[in-house]
Amino acid sequence: MSTRQESPAPGGVRLTSAQGRWVLVTAVLGSGMAMLDSTVVNVALPRIGEDLNADLAVLQWTVTAYMLTLSSLILLGGALGDRFGRRRVFVIGVVWFAAASLLCGLAPHAGVLIAARALQGVGGALLTPGSLALIQAVFHPDDRARAVGAWSGLGGVAAAVGPFIGGWLVDGAGWRWVFFLNVPLAAVCVPVALRHVPETRERDARERRGFDVPGAVLGALALAGVTYALIAAPGGGASPGVILPAVIGVLLGALFLHVERRRPDPMLPPAIFGIRLFSAVNAVTVCVYAAFGGFFFLAVLQLQVVVGYSALQAGTALLPTTVLMLLLSARSGALGQRIGPRIPLTVGPLLCAAGMLLMTRAGRGASYLTDVLPALVVLGAGMVTLVAPLTSTVLASVDVDRAGLASGINNAAARAASLVAVAALPLLAGIGPEAYRSADEFGAAFRRAMPLCAGILVVGALIAWLTVRAPALRAAEPAPAERCHPECVYHCGVSAPPLDPGEARALEAERPPGGEAPAGGSGRR
Repeated sequence: MSTRQESPAPGGVRLTSAQGRWVLVTAVLGSGMAMLDSTVVNVALPRIGEDLNADLAVLQWTVTAYMLTLSSLILLGGALGDRFGRRRVFVIGVVWFAAASLLCGLAPHAGVLIAARALQGVGGALLTPGSLALIQAVFHPDDRARAVGAWSGLGGVAAAVGPFIGGWLVDGAGWRWVFFLNVPLAAVCVPVALRHVPETRERDARERRGFDVPGAVLGALALAGVTYALIAAPGGGASPGVILPAVIGVLLGALFLHVERRRPDPMLPPAIFGIRLFSAVNAVTVCVYAAFGGFFFLAVLQLQVVVGYSALQAGTALLPTTVLMLLLSARSGALGQRIGPRIPLTVGPLLCAAGMLLMTRAGRGASYLTDVLPALVVLGAGMVTLVAPLTSTVLASVDVDRAGLASGINNAAARAASLVAVAALPLLAGIGPEAYRSADEFGAAFRRAMPLCAGILVVGALIAWLTVRAPALRAAEPAPAERCHPECVYHCGVSAPPLDPGEARALEAERPPGGEAPAGGSGRR
């Protein structure tokens, strides 16, 4: 009997098995590339600006060009994985991402760098939802929450350790090497994925029609118009060059929503937002990642421009969040599974808000031990508290066949929120195009920006407290045998919160004659 035949079927792989560990390594390597790149680039921004003689708008575009294509196409990336195979699309995304990273490192001027960053986002849109969908589709239902907790913890480490690695590279080999770093990571990830990860796809993929290309294009153009207007506004004011892109972006956004409602197979199906828990957690996601995007964009600049750290010192200063994520994220995922997501999703953003407010003490001549470290410890504690339960709850709110779609929507929400925050926060805080060249000017603007980030987090905490009602995340009971798909463990064993009475009544009212649940064998909507 061949090794392929002896391997557990998708949906039955255990986390403690050798194959399970390889699957987790593959998912972490792939998503870690994207997370690492998102943070490592921030540390390099002052040196990129100096080397390319760029103003703040160019630095913003270096960050937002990547997030623009990533957030616009990530839904399409999840759908491609569900249709053609999650492993296949994931591997293509890793290769694409590495090739675009190489182009970033070789860029002769800012225009090429920004274009290459946009291409990086395309690769990220293919690999990011695939990494999480692999976990949800491959692992046994009893192990999914722990696997997601380990994935989010190790992925968070990649994001947090990025500034340290970036600082070391920027101060040593140069900022271009923060992009070259992705090439060897991809060289390890691809063969491991092809050898150890089983292929999975949506069961009715062959029956589905086309892809929502108009939706993807409209979404990208809408975000591009709004982003351009926000970044151009500090220098252009209320000029036609600012107002016209903003109006076009808003109109295209409205057209995008109209198209999604009318398409038979939309990229962003409006019906999925009828799931109350899914909608609530995505609203929290928007608040949390808007604040994170704005904070990490400005904090690394603050440490270098105002406090006077080198790139390596600035990266090292952020290591406490790395340590906390490494030590506690898996435990946080398990805790969220036992007590439910409501408390972690309320307490976590509040802790992060407190950490960002404490960071305003990190000004000229600040002490690391008394001014910087306490803020980062509180921020890291908040991230540990909320990241794993946030991810687990999003996936648990839908059936496993929609894992790629659910993770795509959640990632799109997170990236779009970060994109808008990086574009809008300098405008709201009064940070001019040349502000990052002046310690006094940038320091004053940073102190204005942090309360804005903290306020967004408080809104997220209120949304979680008022709307997230699921009492626990636990494995659902299997459906009766006569109502199960042949791949029962893959289809029905969905780790999901129990229905509250209102949801149960709504499902019962929608149950068609014959008693079949309306949304798959798990009985979840």
